[in-house]
Amino acid sequence: MIRTFGVTADSHLEMDFPLEELHKKSFEWYWVDFDQPTQEEWTLLDSFFQFHPLAIEDCLHRLQRPKVDFYGDYHFFVVHTMNEETLEAEELDLFIGKNFVVTFHHTPVEELDLVREKLQRDSSFWERGSIYAMYQILDKVVDSYFPLVYKIEDHLNEIEDQMTFDMKHFSMESVFDMRSDLLWLRRTILPMRDLMYRVLSSSRFDLQGHERAYFADISDHLVKLTEIVESNRELTADIRDSYMAMNSNRMNRIMMILTIVSSIFIPLTFIAGVYGMNFENMPELNMEYGYFFTLGTMIFIGLAMLVWFKYKGWMNLFKQ
Repeated sequence: MIRTFGVTADSHLEMDFPLEELHKKSFEWYWVDFDQPTQEEWTLLDSFFQFHPLAIEDCLHRLQRPKVDFYGDYHFFVVHTMNEETLEAEELDLFIGKNFVVTFHHTPVEELDLVREKLQRDSSFWERGSIYAMYQILDKVVDSYFPLVYKIEDHLNEIEDQMTFDMKHFSMESVFDMRSDLLWLRRTILPMRDLMYRVLSSSRFDLQGHERAYFADISDHLVKLTEIVESNRELTADIRDSYMAMNSNRMNRIMMILTIVSSIFIPLTFIAGVYGMNFENMPELNMEYGYFFTLGTMIFIGLAMLVWFKYKGWMNLFKQ
């Protein structure tokens, strides 16, 4: 599908007109959107617009890294949107000239729909030209990253609280899933940040003062996103280390408890073993109160060891 938008010299917006009218009418600037184009439609990039073959090749062979290439009187951008469910990058290609914007994408891009809606209802949008249209597209693409990043951040905070207060229901699998999601985001956001840095620093992309401010704002958003992603990746590492330390401490506590129990029963088992041998020449076996004396001795030893362990503070392990 090909969608067309054009702003005439008398500031009138025309939509969904045939491409042939671009040469017949005098447009201040226009926007052509190749939305999931057919083979016949994408050939117009060459036959009608006569874009560079390398740029057209980049449009057809996805998935390219976000970048900008300069071709004479127009520039070619590759940017990435992200699937909300899978966090996989989806390519959006833009050709930007002094009086036109051409977008090309193989999958639906919700951000373009938002820009189109704004284009239709805001007449001040028309007067600002193709550079402002491109800014709006890039701004909506970058803004769409924030909900995905904040969602992961909120989930990590929940995991951290769960790990602190309720280890029974804590699972490290969710942390590794979040770390994998952050890696997907990082692979998209970092190249986009580098792309905006190149736009702002290149003399070939001639930006006026107010236009530079717009793109600097996008760059700031990408820097913020990068910092959030990196801090969340560090948080996942901290959660992993804390989980391992807590597990180690928990295991040590269990081993200490088992050691206390074993220490109490070792002398008791020794006494029971000695008098369980049933030799004929064991005088204690013939004592009238030998059983009660031995049993009392075993109880005394057990209680004495409990008191000693409590004095040493080891019994506090049972309260944890």
